[in-house]
Amino acid sequence: MSASRKNSPSEDPPSLRHRSSNVNVEDYTGQIDMSPLPPFHKKAISSSLDSIRILPRVPTGSYSDLEDVELSLLSGDERMSAGRNLQDGDAHSSAGGAKTTAMSSRDKKAMTLLIILYLIQGVPLGLALGSVPFILREHLSYSQLGVFALSNYPYSLKLLWSPIVDSTFLPSIGRRKSWIIPMQLIIGSLMLYIASNVGRLMENPADNIHELTFVFTSLVLFSATQDIAVDGWALTLLSQENLSYASTCQTIGLNTGFFASFTVFLALNSEAFAERWGIPRLELSTYLRFCSLLCFGVTFWLTFFETEGNESLDESEMTVTSVYKTIWAICKLKHVQALIIMHFFAKIGFQANEAVTSLKMIEKGLGREDLAIVVLIDFPFQILGGWFAAKWSSGDRPLRPWIWAFWPRLAFAFLSTLIVYWFPTPPLSYGFFVYLIIHTVLQGLASTIQFVGISAFHTRISDPLIGGTYMTLLNTFTNLGGTWPKYFVLKGVDYFSEAYCEVKEAHSELLVKASECVSERGKEVCAEIDGQCITERDGYYYVAAICMSFGVLFLVFYIIPTARKLQALPVYRWRISLE
Repeated sequence: MSASRKNSPSEDPPSLRHRSSNVNVEDYTGQIDMSPLPPFHKKAISSSLDSIRILPRVPTGSYSDLEDVELSLLSGDERMSAGRNLQDGDAHSSAGGAKTTAMSSRDKKAMTLLIILYLIQGVPLGLALGSVPFILREHLSYSQLGVFALSNYPYSLKLLWSPIVDSTFLPSIGRRKSWIIPMQLIIGSLMLYIASNVGRLMENPADNIHELTFVFTSLVLFSATQDIAVDGWALTLLSQENLSYASTCQTIGLNTGFFASFTVFLALNSEAFAERWGIPRLELSTYLRFCSLLCFGVTFWLTFFETEGNESLDESEMTVTSVYKTIWAICKLKHVQALIIMHFFAKIGFQANEAVTSLKMIEKGLGREDLAIVVLIDFPFQILGGWFAAKWSSGDRPLRPWIWAFWPRLAFAFLSTLIVYWFPTPPLSYGFFVYLIIHTVLQGLASTIQFVGISAFHTRISDPLIGGTYMTLLNTFTNLGGTWPKYFVLKGVDYFSEAYCEVKEAHSELLVKASECVSERGKEVCAEIDGQCITERDGYYYVAAICMSFGVLFLVFYIIPTARKLQALPVYRWRISLE
């Protein structure tokens, strides 16, 4: 994940001009496409769970005009290897791309294995980030849901231990299988534990919120660790000419597992859906047992029937210390620090919408199966939107669509707040449901444009020699910017809410203030004493107003001017010097 560079200063453009007689770097300020060459960008495969969506890596376009610059930064052997790959690429792309090579049976088998491994990873993520919070909403306050939201953090922080996973292994088992096999055994065991205790944990989750949070945090932690190992294995399972299919396997596998645990499970778990279609209701315990058996079965196959090829390693490049030094060197760059600040606060403007709006709609009468249908219809549109957004972001200003998409996302966040405020009384009309689908699709397209745009920018500025570390670091802060505010947003909803339990007696009216009359559990307690919950102030609207106001101000006064400055920087300014 790291590479040493000799005599390559990070802030000295003349050295680049000296090494290349064909290109003057300063003539291309802010426009150079320094996309990593295929042989040296192998570790840049990652996933972003931004708004519970996983999208493929962005194509980065041509780099033919800069081959001499990039090759000049490499050693003699590396230049020869890169040159051979460039020539092979030119041969395959000749005649307008008319000549194609059929995929080998080995690559087809490898793609199938990768999809299954990513699917196993997507199952616990779909539960922890998707369906379980909706199930818990019926019994917990928003503050308690904020505690459970902490289980999302490990996936956004996996960079902290990814160097250990990459460099520590048992040679007798295999570099990647040394981690994948134990992680999947633990994931399967945890799902069995939850299945065996689901009655106790979910019957009264308020009393078990800390155990629930710990179990699902552990589940996401081990899934994130498995993801690190699978990402690395994908680079050697596939042949060089089909390496681009690694992100396709990741997208298909993760989305299949995630939506099976989120969209499909929510629908099949709904009593109304089961009655409508005359099928048995799928219990959480049954689903978890099935997934654990799948996990154990795949692990058994990996252990006894799948061999891992040997990887050629340069031990000096794969030490844990060298990778952490690389991360620290990147973080010390002033413009990287500005980019990190921008990522850390950029998503606050629509956090209330993404964390609470769907829960509020269910609270107001939207069926969980209806929500599942909306998300299912939205998914193919996001795949198509990602393809068009990739073409839009492939120029010399990839941050332009990212900046523009802020305005529709903030506008849709405002419209979502109005939808919740004027949510119709069930049953919902066909017209309103169609409007809800259109609103969700357009809102998702704006989010997709932002994701693709910022991914294209990250790809453009990442150092080819340390592309994996650079990309993972930037994606970590992007993901973290959408994760850390959730806890405070959910806490804020309860903090600003005022709810009372009104108990009427025969000759008088007793007004009892209930501090927890916003959850289903609080409403049940109020109903047991023949009372009625009265919400005088819904904190959702206050939190939404605070988030959107901050989002607009931060966009106008920091994001737009900072993004334009960062986008105008020449690519060499993002390089680091490692001894």
